[in-house]
Formats: sequence, C-alpha cells, structure tokens
Amino acid sequence: MQNVSVKKQPGEEPLNTLKRPLLSIVIPAHNEQGRLPPSLEKIDAFLETQPYEAEVIIVENGSTDRTVEVSQEFARTHPYVRVIEAAVRGKGLAVKVGMQAAKGEYRFICDADLSMPIEEITRFLPPHVDGYDVIIATREGKGARRVGEPEYRHLIGRINNLIIKVMALRGFEDTQCGFKMFSRHAAEDLFEVQQMTGIGFDVELLFIAQRRGYKILEVPITWYFDPDSRMRMVGDSMHILVEIWQIRRNWLQGVYAKKA
Repeated sequence: MQNVSVKKQPGEEPLNTLKRPLLSIVIPAHNEQGRLPPSLEKIDAFLETQPYEAEVIIVENGSTDRTVEVSQEFARTHPYVRVIEAAVRGKGLAVKVGMQAAKGEYRFICDADLSMPIEEITRFLPPHVDGYDVIIATREGKGARRVGEPEYRHLIGRINNLIIKVMALRGFEDTQCGFKMFSRHAAEDLFEVQQMTGIGFDVELLFIAQRRGYKILEVPITWYFDPDSRMRMVGDSMHILVEIWQIRRNWLQGVYAKKA
C-alpha cells in the first residue's frame, strides 16, 4: 500500500518529473499512532525550508494500533509521503523494505520518536559529509549530548557498545543510535545483502560496510531520551549477542559476498 512520492517546493517542478530526490527519510513504525503524527509535522516543517526535493517513506511494521490509518491520513495531504505495510514485525526488516523502496541520493533511517531534532539532518548531507558513504549519529564523544536519559540506561548502553566493539566492530562509539544516512550507492549495495530482521541489523550493515571499504563517519548529535522507548535493555542486549554470532558466521560462509 503506497502513496506516490511527490515533494514540491515553491517555483519548482514536482518530484515525479525529476530522476530522483536528494533525500529519502525512512521511518520504521510499529505501534506509533501517538508518536508518529507530531514527528511528521516536524519533518514537514523542516522540509518546507529546504531547497531540495525529498521523500518520506513510512514502513508500518505489524502494528496493532492505528499506525496505518494515521500514516495514510498524513500522506493524503502530504503527497511526498509514501506508506508501505510490512506485516511481519522486525525493525531490521522494516528498514530494509524502506531503504530498497527509496529513490534518494541520500537515504536516512529515522526513528519515529524523532529523539534527534530533525534540523540536525543537515549535518548528514553534503557539503558536510563529502567523501563519506555511511554517516551514523553518535550520542557519545565531543559535541554529543544526551538529554534526560537515566544513568542506568546509559551504563547498559555503554556495556553493549563494548561488547559490539570486541566481537564485531572496532572504532565506533555508538552503533545503535537510530539515525543513519547512506549514500545511494552504499544503500543499494548493503541492503541487498542484509539478513538481520531484528535489532542487530545496525551492527550487520556497519560490519559489512567496514569490510567492503566504505568510508564511515560518526556525527555527534543532541539526543533526547523518550520514556516510551521501545528498546528492551536486557532482552535486546541478549538478542544482539546472538545476532553478532550469526553475522560473523554469515561472513565466513560467504552470505554477504557480492553477486557476480
């Protein structure tokens, strides 16, 4: 179920007369009837101030609430929005579906809670990221700010990151932040071989990207904690361990090999 993606700026031709938009924003949405509408309003207000064409792709992901309905209601009055239904639950699956449907030169994963102010997306686009293929938001390091996060959640997150560093990915301080940008070429390459349908998809994509020689940049952001976070700290942490083992096995077995 999709709505045609058209975003028109004053004095410009509709998106469907152009080859592709500059930016695609992909939003995986599972039971987001409450958080999604205000986030979409913020995204719309931001895009209205930008000089480039953009599309928003909402991938509804096995919801039991009115996520589909509120998404479609917004899309009816904002024709640059597309709504796709993915009946099987799994954030990794929803992101893959959205990224493979996207047409933008740059393709951005965006959590529905919009815990990163949408205005910061400018820092993930040229000229700020010239020469980079994958740009990931980080809540750690110089220039980053976490607002309102309980200390115990931050501690568990740092332990998870240490495990990911030791077992799969060195050199990154925050692989699990839900905001990531991919160039068109990197997105078309990486999401073609993505296997993880759950929370470990972030680690998988960066694991493959690093080994294929893509240039990856971490961008420090301001991030606002949402008490309604869907992250299950203990359960998801254990699941990531299982998926890291699967990722390493897949690599050794050639599952991620480029197609001839």
